[in-house]
Amino acid sequence: MNEANATARVRTDAPVVDDSAAARRPVVTYGLIAVNLAAFIAVVLQAGGTSNLLLKSSIMQQGALVTGLGLENEYWRLLTSGFLHWSILHVAMNMISLYLIGADLERVLGPARYLAVYLIGLFGGSAAVVALGPELAATAGASGAIYGLLGALLIVVIRLKLPATTLITVIVLNVVLSLSIPGISIWAHFGGFVFGAASAAAIIWLPVKVLPPEKRTYQQVTRVGWIGLVALLVIALAIGTGFAAAIG
Repeated sequence: MNEANATARVRTDAPVVDDSAAARRPVVTYGLIAVNLAAFIAVVLQAGGTSNLLLKSSIMQQGALVTGLGLENEYWRLLTSGFLHWSILHVAMNMISLYLIGADLERVLGPARYLAVYLIGLFGGSAAVVALGPELAATAGASGAIYGLLGALLIVVIRLKLPATTLITVIVLNVVLSLSIPGISIWAHFGGFVFGAASAAAIIWLPVKVLPPEKRTYQQVTRVGWIGLVALLVIALAIGTGFAAAIG
């Protein structure tokens, strides 16, 4: 018991990871997949099929992120748009990506911080769409949040000094696909990636930068990391709602 207490007080320069979660199932990832699939099923049932979902489903009409039509003050769309999808292929590709990227990242960060990174990436993607995206466009999909996880994973890999060639190749490939395939929200991907990477940096690097070595206890490092995450969430919301208010 004394050893555990001493370990809790020891200084640390290493990234704060949830070792207790290493052997657990990635329950948050499973939960997010379940929510996305449930939302898609509800939309399809309401629309009576998988075609013209925006026209036939009030869930899509009320939940997608729509710019340029005077709906920008409906701020819930910043969140709900991240759980709606346009087609079976759209939701299938995003959920496969979510599992492949998210499961291991959840084990590294732990459920709470992983969920925070996911949501910050989601809101960051929505904020970028509102601030920089085209007008008269409807945006939906989990790709902003998933790109947030991708950005966070890159920071974790760099910090742990793991081989990053494969991951960088995946990122470059996704960027090329985003730029070449019509209908993909480039700004959602960009905003999600930037905010996701910043979230991981807040967890891993921010405490080392702001805390002197003698104060880098596990509790202090964790606290500073959460402060950074909350600050990023506030920034993403401010961009999304601030630009929306200005446009509206």
